[in-house]
Amino acid sequence: MAKTKKFKTEVQHLLDLMIHSLYSNKDIFLRELIANAADAIDKARFQSLTEKEVAREWNIRLEVNKDQKYLKVIDNGIGMTADEVVDNIGTIAKSGTKAFLKAMEEQKDAANLPELIGQFGVGFYSSFMVAEKVELLTRKAGTANAVQWTSTGKDNYSIEEAEKEDQGTEVTVYLKEDAKAYLEDWKISEIVRKYSDFIEYPIILPTVKTNDDKTETVEDKVLNSRQAIWLKKPEDITEEEHNSFFAHLSHHGGKPLKSINLSAEGTTEFKALLYIPEKAPFNLFMPEFQKKGLQLYIRRVFITDECKDLVPDYLRFIKGVVDSSDLPLNVSREILQDNPLIVKIQKNVVRKVLSELKEMMEKEPEKYRQFFVEFGKILKEGVHTDYANQEKIKGLVMFQTMNNEPGKLVSLKEYVDAMPPSQKDIYYITGESRAVLENSPVLEFFKSKGFDVLFMTDPIDEWIMQSMTQFDKKHFKSAAKGEIDVDADSKKEMEKVITEAKEKHKELVAVLQQELSDQVKEVRFTSRLTDSACCLVGDENGLSAHMERLFKAMNQDVPENKRILELNPKHPLIASLQNIFEADKKDARIKDYAGLLYDQALLTEGSPIPDPATFSKRVADLMVSALK
Repeated sequence: MAKTKKFKTEVQHLLDLMIHSLYSNKDIFLRELIANAADAIDKARFQSLTEKEVAREWNIRLEVNKDQKYLKVIDNGIGMTADEVVDNIGTIAKSGTKAFLKAMEEQKDAANLPELIGQFGVGFYSSFMVAEKVELLTRKAGTANAVQWTSTGKDNYSIEEAEKEDQGTEVTVYLKEDAKAYLEDWKISEIVRKYSDFIEYPIILPTVKTNDDKTETVEDKVLNSRQAIWLKKPEDITEEEHNSFFAHLSHHGGKPLKSINLSAEGTTEFKALLYIPEKAPFNLFMPEFQKKGLQLYIRRVFITDECKDLVPDYLRFIKGVVDSSDLPLNVSREILQDNPLIVKIQKNVVRKVLSELKEMMEKEPEKYRQFFVEFGKILKEGVHTDYANQEKIKGLVMFQTMNNEPGKLVSLKEYVDAMPPSQKDIYYITGESRAVLENSPVLEFFKSKGFDVLFMTDPIDEWIMQSMTQFDKKHFKSAAKGEIDVDADSKKEMEKVITEAKEKHKELVAVLQQELSDQVKEVRFTSRLTDSACCLVGDENGLSAHMERLFKAMNQDVPENKRILELNPKHPLIASLQNIFEADKKDARIKDYAGLLYDQALLTEGSPIPDPATFSKRVADLMVSALK
């Protein structure tokens, strides 16, 4: 007897969108159903390696009934139990439904919306774009019981025991009046050729053939070429084939920016076809909603589409297939993790990808910059995690810099090549955005000398700088930490100015340091300022203000990290403070000015001030005093 169950709220919301959608590309419902069928056969085929009774002559069948207006997609794959049907279709709690809905709300270009469907694992529901009703009949491989699931996509669905001769799944889509084109052989053939031509299992459509004697017979027609695209010669693969295969692998829209063919022979034999995507998918930073790793085949037998050990995490944006000749067919997914052959394949894949990226950077710089804008944040992780390839990855990272226009990305080699002879180190500064950084007072000295400074605005930048100590024999130095290393003549001139200031303002500085003893480690004069009165800098090995803010934003405990308040000895404010101090060493305004200097230094670096009310009162009092 059929049981009726309600859809979960977010699934109902999803179905409402599907049913009432204005998608221009409804064809993808068939792409998704065929992809699901192929996945089910992949799983059964893998199981059949150890359970021979599961093996079949694998195929996907399409059946059309114009009288009853339905299109049926049939596979002889793994099938599902009743519990699996409820779990995977009735509620799909583990799918990306919520993330999909969020992405839909954020997506402004309606034409791109259909491409999100497969990406978030909600492909089955795309049927309701064209369906009045959907029936699913399935029987798990190795069991005798079948189950039928039925829904019109409204509030609920029904599920009941059923009869089915063999393992596998049948999805019957009863088409809406405006979707009758999907009953036509030409339309079905067109969709299969476009989206599913490379699928290894034959996609069969019974076709009516008119004989010479005017009689009609029905013949099974295979719609797809079934070619394993990665086994073809690179020059024989068309752009259309690449685009189609990439869409199958990535389950999202867009095209590959670059395809990479890899064929290894000798001690480790394998072939690989890899893709660098043109655009980052919506779920790039949603690890719970994406599969990681490449698809692994062994002698054209699908093993897994989540072989994480084939690529390191910092190359997780790469999509593709690796087909090995050396691994045993009965290898389990668990054994793969520690298999030395997988390690060798990964080394080859990483070497090839980094080599291709370097070539793209040198020969197609605009194309490379396009890639880096999309995936640079992830590639940078390799500086910290892949010591063996660290130098190669350093050569691939790019940053905005102080001396270049906003948005322009510069490689470390380009930065070093442009350094003036007097500059010894590579300078950088970290922060939330270019707008905050380019007005930082700690950059004034570098501007005066014509030195450039790397702007590091990705949250990961501060982390990777722990590993990135030098490039091209030049050391990295934070513009906001420690002392500045300059040429001998400049150093002598600076030391003279600072020594005179120390002597002249010795008592004033001592008072300022006493007033700010809870906030700063030291108050001292500096040569790094040319226009501003003051700034905050850290110790050479201390946390930067940006890192402190990141830790606090993540509710992490931040160790006490007092920084240094540096004063500009040539700024008129220092002379004015000295005059007040000499007139009355106990003048109450000295305390207020000390607090204002500290708050001003915080504001110019982009940090929040601890007591905005007190700061506002002090500024107001200062304005009143000036107006008098």
